[in-house]
Amino acid sequence: MRLFLCLELLKMATRQSYTVLIPFPKGGGHWSRVGEELDLLDVQAQQLEAVGRIKLTAHIEAEAAAAVLAETAAPAAKKSTVKAG
Repeated sequence: MRLFLCLELLKMATRQSYTVLIPFPKGGGHWSRVGEELDLLDVQAQQLEAVGRIKLTAHIEAEAAAAVLAETAAPAAKKSTVKAG
């Protein structure tokens, strides 16, 4: 019964997708690569994220979308501020 409960808790633990910013050893002589996406538990990702080696993929995508929106809005703002001479 106890083993069953442990297995159920592991199933409930959610993994999130993280993108590697700075390579780190994954074990067995293997290293991660910049841009690689890893599915990690929060416990696994906590220290790697704290030292800046990984970042949530969703945050990276949101920042990229915001940058694109800001970039497309900037030329439109410049056009509307034309001086009347």
